[in-house]
Amino acid sequence: MGLFDSLKKLGEAVEVLNEAANTASKTTIEDFGEPVYSLYTALELGDLHRRIDITDEEGNVKYYTKSSVIALTGKTEILDAAGNNIAHLEKRPVSLHEKHFITMADGRNFTLSNEIFHIVKDVTNIEGLDWQIRGNIIGLNFNLVDADGRPVATIARKLVSVHDKYCIGLYQPEQEQVVVAIFIQLEKMLEARRED
Repeated sequence: MGLFDSLKKLGEAVEVLNEAANTASKTTIEDFGEPVYSLYTALELGDLHRRIDITDEEGNVKYYTKSSVIALTGKTEILDAAGNNIAHLEKRPVSLHEKHFITMADGRNFTLSNEIFHIVKDVTNIEGLDWQIRGNIIGLNFNLVDADGRPVATIARKLVSVHDKYCIGLYQPEQEQVVVAIFIQLEKMLEARRED
């Protein structure tokens, strides 16, 4: 077997892994069924503001972020494709729990509070909505559930991606903007952990 055969097999393996991330995880589908539809994300490399685009299944940008260049402030705006503000995200000083604040354009406020002492599984409470993000950091897969344990969305990261691409499977489409805000704040939390 030559070099090109090895590279071809590696490419095929990467494609299989990435296809798996483009759909809801098997466990999620077994537990909750197929999502109504999916959104996708990509981090724009080389952008000082670390812009994140959220696209629909056809690749059209639905939402994008504008973040402050100074990382200490931890402020991010989420805008829809027309440039309308849908949410403001902010990180506040350190406590025993990581705290990240979200203010939606309609005035709703909620906080992501991460229980940082969990060893394998992350549990992130969303105070103000009584929702939780449950998942496995190592597997980079998360489920967002409401107060009754019903799925709101599933979030899965492509295992091999140049642009940190995620798939967001929506189970409650009426919560799309809230899910996008939560996802982006979650990505900011994970980004801060990678930098530490």
